[in-house]
Amino acid sequence: MSTPFAPIAGQPVALAEDLTLVLAPNPSPMTYLGTNTYLLGNATLAVVDPGPDDPAHLQALKHAIAGRPVSHILLTHSHLDHSPLSAALSAQTGAPIYAFGDSTAGRSTVMQQLARAGLAGGGEGIDHNFQPDKRLRDGEVLRATWGQIEAIHTPGHIGNHLCFAWRDAIFTGDHVMGWASSLVSPPDGDLTDFMTSCARLGTYEASTYYPGHGAPIAEPQARLNWLVSHRHNREAQILGALSEQPARVLDITLAVYHDIAPGLQAAAARNVFAHLVDLHQRGHVTARPDLSIAATFALA
Repeated sequence: MSTPFAPIAGQPVALAEDLTLVLAPNPSPMTYLGTNTYLLGNATLAVVDPGPDDPAHLQALKHAIAGRPVSHILLTHSHLDHSPLSAALSAQTGAPIYAFGDSTAGRSTVMQQLARAGLAGGGEGIDHNFQPDKRLRDGEVLRATWGQIEAIHTPGHIGNHLCFAWRDAIFTGDHVMGWASSLVSPPDGDLTDFMTSCARLGTYEASTYYPGHGAPIAEPQARLNWLVSHRHNREAQILGALSEQPARVLDITLAVYHDIAPGLQAAAARNVFAHLVDLHQRGHVTARPDLSIAATFALA
């Protein structure tokens, strides 16, 4: 029988000899138990996703670091539950912050157009103030006493999302999680990019995925395959709803999400819109009068 994943916020959990998890105290319907902050190494550390701007979590991280030097602070992406504490942690440890870029970096052309047209928000708070000290390129490799890490650009959940390959594991941020499918919410999230990133991640062999929320994933390829299948099934449901008549986003959302809690309805609508943008880009649906969250969609 497997041991349930039930860390207590602020209390370090050793996942391996040189890998520690410290859970942030920010549970919610969007973050599950809270944000996972990871400490890699022994004599010198790297920190992955410091988490939300929370003084208690900063103190917990300082306690887990226990005076050891921190060489790198690595960010998978710049949502408010992952990146804001990086500035305070950097100030206290002297470690530079590494990420793909600011919160608009990696945004696709169609999402740039939607943002310019006024689409904003989307269910997860964006850290608009986030600026890394050092920008990581796709495929860039970092080396220190804790080993070697490769940065893998995986846009989809947000344009600046990175996964980090370390030994036979990958830190997957919010791209692949075991407790839920990743939210893809335009204009920051792009489903076309998300599916491409899933295919890219599938080319890496890994024994474990360490996600931004929830338990380690012991069967990475199976979970990745489920995510792709889940998206294909959702697409089929949306096309099925449109086969009856043209419809707007909220109507389609209510047709395909039958038992969703009211508090998650807005996030579900954003997921539906992400699918519709992808289908529009591929020529499967039309949008009237133009592509927007308020458009009426129909089969092409």
